[in-house]
Amino acid sequence: MRCSSFHLALGVALALPLATTVLAGECPLAAAQKAQAKTHVQTVALKAEAKDIVDTAVAAGSFKTLVAAVQAAGLVETLKGEGPFTVFAPTDEAFAKLPAGTVESLLKPENKDKLVAVLTYHVVPGKVMAADVVKLTEAPTVQGSKAKVKVADGTVMIDNAKVVKTDIETSNGVIHVIDAVILPPAGK
Repeated sequence: MRCSSFHLALGVALALPLATTVLAGECPLAAAQKAQAKTHVQTVALKAEAKDIVDTAVAAGSFKTLVAAVQAAGLVETLKGEGPFTVFAPTDEAFAKLPAGTVESLLKPENKDKLVAVLTYHVVPGKVMAADVVKLTEAPTVQGSKAKVKVADGTVMIDNAKVVKTDIETSNGVIHVIDAVILPPAGK
């Protein structure tokens, strides 16, 4: 490829590494465009590497209690698994609304089964985006019970919890943030 004198002057001015392309007979502008195209592909590849549900919750910083509960229940590997999962994730503030001592009690080894039931009640199999949630009246949970879904005045409720943020996509599903901890029906 032949370069005009303008392209040659521009190429020399861009950067020293591009000057070697002139010596090799390649137009510096073409070399710069190739380098930019390679950089773009790498950037897109990095963006495609989304974190899983657990890593996303840890990185957010507002789900410390949820992450501790998932660890105590032995559900980390499950929620890092292939999925897809939809998690209605209570924030630390949501856990703080529970009666005093509730979280501490659930985190005890002897209450692991109760903790697993509570946590899996927050998980729906599959990837259910907000546009799909609003069409539901109930959602079957991994725990086995169905959570009630209600839409009123533009607000989506899962049982007694308000959905405050939606569609946080992860590599193995989606997270919807809720403002309260939801509990499975008694006896289930």
